[in-house]
Amino acid sequence: MQHLFPKGFWWGSSASATQTEGAANIEGKGQNIWDYWYEKEPNRFFNRVGPENTSQFYYRYKEDIALMKEIGHNSFRLSISWSRMFPNGKGKVNDKAIEFYNCVIDELVAAGVEPFVNLYHFDMPITMQNIGGWSSREVVDAYVEYATTCFKLFGDRVKKWFTHNEPIVPVEGGYLYDFHYPNEVDFGKAVQVGYNTILSSAKAIQAYKELGQHGKIGIILNLTPSYPRSQHPADVKASKLADIIFNRSFLDPSVKGEFPAELVSLLKKEGYMPTIDEGDIDIIKANTVDLLGVNYYQPRRVKAKEHLPNPEGPFMPNRFFDNYVMPGRKMNPHRGWEIYEKGVYDILINVKENYGNIECFISENGMGVEGEERFRDKSGIIQDDYRIEFIEEHLKWVHKAIQEGANVKGYHLWTFMDNWSWTNAYKNRYGFVSVNLEKDAERSIKKSGQWFKKVSENNGF
Repeated sequence: MQHLFPKGFWWGSSASATQTEGAANIEGKGQNIWDYWYEKEPNRFFNRVGPENTSQFYYRYKEDIALMKEIGHNSFRLSISWSRMFPNGKGKVNDKAIEFYNCVIDELVAAGVEPFVNLYHFDMPITMQNIGGWSSREVVDAYVEYATTCFKLFGDRVKKWFTHNEPIVPVEGGYLYDFHYPNEVDFGKAVQVGYNTILSSAKAIQAYKELGQHGKIGIILNLTPSYPRSQHPADVKASKLADIIFNRSFLDPSVKGEFPAELVSLLKKEGYMPTIDEGDIDIIKANTVDLLGVNYYQPRRVKAKEHLPNPEGPFMPNRFFDNYVMPGRKMNPHRGWEIYEKGVYDILINVKENYGNIECFISENGMGVEGEERFRDKSGIIQDDYRIEFIEEHLKWVHKAIQEGANVKGYHLWTFMDNWSWTNAYKNRYGFVSVNLEKDAERSIKKSGQWFKKVSENNGF
C-alpha cells in the first residue's frame, strides 16, 4: 500500500442542518434566513427548490447513519440548527429539537461514528437577522447562549465542537457579493460582521472551556491558496493582499489570537475599522482554537489590478487585485471550478510552518457534478469514477504533507449524501450516497462510497 495514513485517522464526511434535515417548518423550528429568503424570492434558487424538505435527514437519520457505517465512516461532521434549537434565536429552547439531536448523537455513537458538531453553518435565525445578524452585539450574546446550551445538553457525548463553518462566506455572500441573505453591499458592515463573528467564536470557546468537558473546540475555515499570476512584484503583492483578506482575516485570530497587522493597517487607512468594545481583544487572544477544520475546493489565482476601480462605486476587496484565469487549468466543467490538488498540500504546509502545526483535518473537499443520474448503470449504481479520482489525488497530497510532519488527523468529504446546496439547490451532486428526488429521496451508495469503504478499512490505498 503506497499511501498508509496514521493510526486512528478520521475517515468520514460533512453535512449541514439546513442542507439535509428538511422538516423546516414543523415541530417548533423557527425560520432561518434561508427559509425566509426562499419564501420571499423563490426565483433566486435553482429550479425554485427551497429548503423546506431537502434530503429528509430529520426523518431518516437512522437509515443514513447505518449507511455511514456501511461505507466506512468512523466520524461524521453535522451541524445543529440554531433556529431549531431556539425558534426565536434566544429564550425558550425547543424540546423537540433537543430530542432530535439527542437521538442523532446517540445513534452515531452506537454505530461507532464519532459526532463532530458544528454550531453555525450559514443559517442565522430570521429573528436574529432582523436585529442585525452578525453586525449586532445582541446576536453575538444570543449565539453564545445557544452554544452554551448545546455544550451542556450534548457535551457528555460530543468531544469535537466547531464554532463556525466558513465564516468568511456569510461576510462575502451577505454583505459584499449578493449571494446570501440579507443581500447587502456594504464593506463597512462586512468588516463589522466579520469581526463580531470572530468575537462570537472566541466567546463560545471561552464558555466551552469554563464547562470543563474535556473535549476539543475549533473552527472550520475555507482556506483558499492565493497564487500570483507571476513573480512580478505587483502580482505577488496582489496575492498577499487576497490571502490576508480572505484567509488570514479568520485564520490568524482563530489560531494565534491576533489580527494580521497588514489587515488592521489597511482597514485603518481606508477608514473601515470595526467597533471594538473594551475587553474584546483580550477575549480573542485568550480563546484560540484547539482544532482547525480545513475546507478546500479550488485555488484562488490573482493578478495586479489592470483597471482603476470606480471611485464612486462601493468599496470592494477586489480593488486590490483582479482574479486571473490560468490558461490550461484543469477544470470541473460541471461546477466551473478549477481542480488543483496540490493546493491542499500548500495549505497544510502553511499551517504547519506558520500556525504552530496545530492539529487539523480536511473537513470538506469534494466534487459537484450536474446531471449525475446519467452515470447510473443497469444495476442502479452511479459510476462516479471522476469523484474517486478527485478524492484519491487530493489524498495523495494530504499524505505527502503528513509525511513532511503536518499534524493532519483526518479527511471528510463534502458530503455524505446528495443535498440541497443553498441557491444552487440540487443542481450539483456531491455525495457518496445518491438521493433520488424522483423516488421519495431513495438512497443508494455510489461507486465512490464503495471505494471509500475500502480506503477506510485499509486506512489508505
